Amino acid sequence: MHTILEGIKAAFLLLIHGDPQVFRIAALSLLVSGSATAISLVLGIPLGSMLGLARFPGRRFVASLVNTGMGLPPVVVGLVVSIFLWRNGPLGVLHLMYTPSAMIIAQVIIAMPVVAGFTMAATQSLDPKLKLQIISLGASRLQMVWILLKEARLPLLAAIMAGFGAVISEVGASMMVGGNIFGQTRVLTTAIVGENSMGNYSIAIALSIILLALVYLVNFVLTMVQQRSKPR
Repeated sequence: MHTILEGIKAAFLLLIHGDPQVFRIAALSLLVSGSATAISLVLGIPLGSMLGLARFPGRRFVASLVNTGMGLPPVVVGLVVSIFLWRNGPLGVLHLMYTPSAMIIAQVIIAMPVVAGFTMAATQSLDPKLKLQIISLGASRLQMVWILLKEARLPLLAAIMAGFGAVISEVGASMMVGGNIFGQTRVLTTAIVGENSMGNYSIAIALSIILLALVYLVNFVLTMVQQRSKPR
């Protein structure tokens, strides 16, 4: 209990004193996880929409892959990305290993199936008659998809929250491809692991509190947008 109280006290002191290292770590965490979430939305929403609205050979197989990817172990993702980005790997010439870019790639692989899975479920839950009504009004296929996505905007916001939550709290893949290099690839989760391994429990708890506060703040904003958009 004493350690937890010391951690809470250390968290407030770090924030009140404006510790530049902590803010740099928090900013990098937001940059990496925010970029990964944005790329996952660009890739995952079209894929989820196609699986939810279209019918084509192999659809069930692809859908099962997406559903499997929603539970993909981060350490496995980290291992695969490491193999590809290592200097002797197929993409080693890009020199991305132990950089924020490598962490973003790994987090996109983790978040994209989550976004696609939520999008697929959201579009499948729409009333089938709505699709027919939109087509009967003369909308093009692209316009129809856009209107259906607008109708499913509330579950899609949940997809954003789920995707962001999956990567901001992720540590295994980030540690494997980023390396937790001070000033370069150290993010909140890897810093927590590093401080804990060195026995600096108060700092680890302080960073954990900052991470939880950051996750709550982002989800609070998204929840406000979601509830404001909720039909009355």
